Amino acid sequence: MWHTIVTSLPAMISAMLQYTIPLAIISFIFGLILAVLTALIKFIQPSENKLIKYPWLVLRAIANFYVWLFRSTPLLVQLFIIFFGLPSAGVQLSPFIAAVIGFSLNTGAYASETIRSALLSVPQDQWDAAFTLNFTTKQTLMKIVLPQAVRIALPPLSNSFIGLVKDTSLASSITILEMFQVSQQITAKNFQPLLMYSLAAFLYAVVCSLLTLLQHYLERRTSKYVKGSEA
Repeated sequence: MWHTIVTSLPAMISAMLQYTIPLAIISFIFGLILAVLTALIKFIQPSENKLIKYPWLVLRAIANFYVWLFRSTPLLVQLFIIFFGLPSAGVQLSPFIAAVIGFSLNTGAYASETIRSALLSVPQDQWDAAFTLNFTTKQTLMKIVLPQAVRIALPPLSNSFIGLVKDTSLASSITILEMFQVSQQITAKNFQPLLMYSLAAFLYAVVCSLLTLLQHYLERRTSKYVKGSEA
């Protein structure tokens, strides 16, 4: 057993460093950018100017449809449509690019609701106080509301990233040679599925535990001034 573990670990760790972690990080960055844009489109009230109002309402409808679509369908199905389905429409994507697109769109849909909820949690009184000080809407949003929303959204967004790291195992279904796919290949050779899949689970647990520690550190850093002011 120990010989199998020792000989299998290097290949699995290499796949984790080469595909699993980069895939999660890149997808989360793009997903977060998409989430912020989507959340702001749904959060900011359009101007009464018709040249701005109606295009903004169209954008909001698209944002609502996007969030509904990707929150209402399984991630695995989304990956299959992007990688296996789009070629029939003339769109050929590499496995890694297809995975990044699928994970980013899925993460963006869920994270956008997290960010929107965080924005809504900032009391209206703070908007009113900022306006009495002649702050514009943009200044109020950037200097007062967003910093508080970031602190509120940090724990659920961290949980989303940890979940994304685990979800990268689904990339094996579209032929990406990430860690879980490597464990499957090794299992096909040594016929020890319990050992190999348990080893893969252990490596996922190690990575996610480290990320959880980082999450707790960031939460303490972003909350220390709040706690100090409440004391």
